[in-house]
Amino acid sequence: MTTPPPPNPDSDTEPAPSQAPHPLERSRFGGTGQRPERAASDNAPFSRSDLSKGKEELLEHPAVRISWRVLIGASVVILAFSLWAIALPEGARTTMKAVVDWIATNLGWYYVLTMALVIGFVVWVAISKEGDVRLGPDDSRPQYKLGTWVAMLFAAGVGIDLLFFSVTGPVVQYLHPPSGAGGSAAAMQDAVVWTMFHYGIAGWSVYALLGMAMGYFAYRWGMPLSIRAALYPLLGKRVRGPLGDGISAIALVGTVFGVATSMGIGVVLLGVGFSLIFGLEQGLTLQIALVIGAVVLTIAATTSGVDRGIRWISELNLWSAVAMMVYILATGQTAFLLNALVENIGQFLVTLPARTLQTFAYEPGSSDWMGSWTLFFWAFWLAWGPFVGVFLARISRGRTLREFVIAAITAPVLCDFIIVSFFGNSALYEVLQGNTAFAELAVQSPEQGWYALLAMFPGAMFLIGLATFSGLLFYLTSANSGAMVMSNFSASIPDPSQDGPKWLRIFWALLTALLTVAMLLAGGVVTMEYATLIFALPVTVIAYLVMASFYKALRMERAEREGQVLRRPSLAPSGGQVPERSWKQRLGQLLTFPSQREATQFLERTVRPALDDVAAEFRNQGYEVERGTVSSASGMEGPLLHVSMQALRPFDYQVALVQAPVPTFSGKMARDTDVYYRLEVVTQAGSGGYDLMGLTKRQVIDDVLERYEAHLASLATASEPRPASASR
Repeated sequence: MTTPPPPNPDSDTEPAPSQAPHPLERSRFGGTGQRPERAASDNAPFSRSDLSKGKEELLEHPAVRISWRVLIGASVVILAFSLWAIALPEGARTTMKAVVDWIATNLGWYYVLTMALVIGFVVWVAISKEGDVRLGPDDSRPQYKLGTWVAMLFAAGVGIDLLFFSVTGPVVQYLHPPSGAGGSAAAMQDAVVWTMFHYGIAGWSVYALLGMAMGYFAYRWGMPLSIRAALYPLLGKRVRGPLGDGISAIALVGTVFGVATSMGIGVVLLGVGFSLIFGLEQGLTLQIALVIGAVVLTIAATTSGVDRGIRWISELNLWSAVAMMVYILATGQTAFLLNALVENIGQFLVTLPARTLQTFAYEPGSSDWMGSWTLFFWAFWLAWGPFVGVFLARISRGRTLREFVIAAITAPVLCDFIIVSFFGNSALYEVLQGNTAFAELAVQSPEQGWYALLAMFPGAMFLIGLATFSGLLFYLTSANSGAMVMSNFSASIPDPSQDGPKWLRIFWALLTALLTVAMLLAGGVVTMEYATLIFALPVTVIAYLVMASFYKALRMERAEREGQVLRRPSLAPSGGQVPERSWKQRLGQLLTFPSQREATQFLERTVRPALDDVAAEFRNQGYEVERGTVSSASGMEGPLLHVSMQALRPFDYQVALVQAPVPTFSGKMARDTDVYYRLEVVTQAGSGGYDLMGLTKRQVIDDVLERYEAHLASLATASEPRPASASR
């Protein structure tokens, strides 16, 4: 529809009353809400208004620019490692094994504690009041329907490695558990649950942490979709300099090793499938050919503009995985698989807290098991975190933090559980039937064991073909989207919906392929596990920094939402400007705390007439307007202006009478026994966090128009089409 221009009512100004509330009050985090003085060298933001400067401070140029220090630094590390592994494969494998043994023995507790804290942090975000904060402006809404969004979450965070470990994991944990006797009833009960634990909430909590942090600063504050932007509240302008470049380079190196590990596992698994289907000879040659094929397809997608086809493939891999699970359930041990799935999930939920902090300190030689399983997976998720986090953020604009976290650690995790349980319990069923040859194959050669299990089902070649096709889709989307994210991390990109230059994507595709081949030459999957565990260690520091930075930003959100009013004009949460006040009005606010009677009188004498004038002008412009009264959460009534906009979201402007404790620094009354009253503006976006007390009638009218203008801008933003992202 064509929206008429906003009204422009004209009314006389009024003198400011002598009584006005103090705009500052103590937040729940302590302090008075006043902005403290800081040293000139401290560039970290202290308020939401400071965060609004982040877009300008992080972006020196409006166009995409290469971060050469990040690109060169990360490239040198990866290239040096690749050449070392190719030139001295045995020495590389031996050295990495020694480093991993040291990490598993001395730093296993650190990885375990890090993941436990990440889980606790994202759960806290979901259940706290800040869970209502959106990844975008307060009035933004999701782009995708819930079902579509959940499906995209799964596709974004699942790779071919899940198929690889879904058989070997449960069999190994049954025959060689971390504690107790192998082949026992207790080991059988825990076998699948351990693999579910490794593919469960912990990994998706890392994705959720980095995804919501990057998405929050990109869509709510207009910063780049990057790790360094997520650290802006902690480091300020310094994230744009060498410190930020170093952090970005660490995240980039970890991401490259994570993607290379996934690709390496993928070619090892797919090599067996291609051999069975096409009669090709298994071995390193076929594996390298598959790596080259992925690079060729990535370059073709980049140079020919067929990214939409790649995105279509990323959605197709979800349906192929579903088809594979349905086939296994229908043609396998249906009742056993369903019973086992329910029991596995129950056992997982009951034992999750203990497993999360389990280090096997009292088990001799447990560091070998921890290094090969739990620590490897924790390192793998940390390395993949920035990569998957970008995609989760891209598809989640407009979602609340609560929606984002709950969906990320439940729906995709349940899908992972189904895959692991169906494959793992099918494998365990064969082992229980006495098929020792299969059990040994699954332990010694996981890729052979996976296909050996598929060969036992009716219509084996069909299932093998379907499984290989599904794995190939996971593999190709990981290679293509991995190159895209790496190019983004090595460039400065103002628009979160844009990607890095095409040539940079090609460069990273080639370098990742070289690293994958190097690790295949140096020992295959085991060497990849070593490299991931080593290079993910610095990424744990980034996880801590992101949690600290995001927590600080949420403290600012909470302080604003709990009634702190900025002492200078700034952006209000709904997008407009906090009403300008003269210096006398500002001083009046600093010195007075109105009673309920005084606030009510101001409401009747100034605010309601102002809203009446605006409503009259809206009607003159042809709008359908309602003037009413609504009750706030405290039960006190306030006026409401409701403007219908036909098919579009209506505009609401409500003034709520809010009771607040008097700050202790006032020097007049005791905070524990005395309160004052505020007139807070509430729109569809929630409380604006500022007070109308002390304004003139004209200033109130101007504020209504500011809110209305912000509402029109949000409608225009919500209607803009946004491209879908590729998925892992």
